[in-house]
Amino acid sequence: MAAILATIIFFGSLFGIGTILFRKLPLLVELPETPKKFSFKKAILNFKEKIKTLNPFKDFSGEIFLQKILSKIRILVLRIENKIANWLQGLRERAQKKKRKENDNYWSELKKKTKKK
Repeated sequence: MAAILATIIFFGSLFGIGTILFRKLPLLVELPETPKKFSFKKAILNFKEKIKTLNPFKDFSGEIFLQKILSKIRILVLRIENKIANWLQGLRERAQKKKRKENDNYWSELKKKTKKK
């Protein structure tokens, strides 16, 4: 029973493949023998043209986009510069405090040494 069913499915599949080939044979004959060479430059140009025809990109200006990017980078750099200036100021203040403490200790130690004698 299983062998008969498998044979029916096999011949049905062959008949379906034959039907599809028979219908598509005229189209296959019309195809050129050598395929067209793929050109990367042409593909890029076609892609650019398709993007330009899309509605959101019709008024796209590369210069304005570049200005926006550069202004955002400038703002980022200014923020970083401000942060570094604050760190540098804090380091200088700590260094001055350490110097003051050392000077205070120097005079107090000198007083202690002179009082003992």
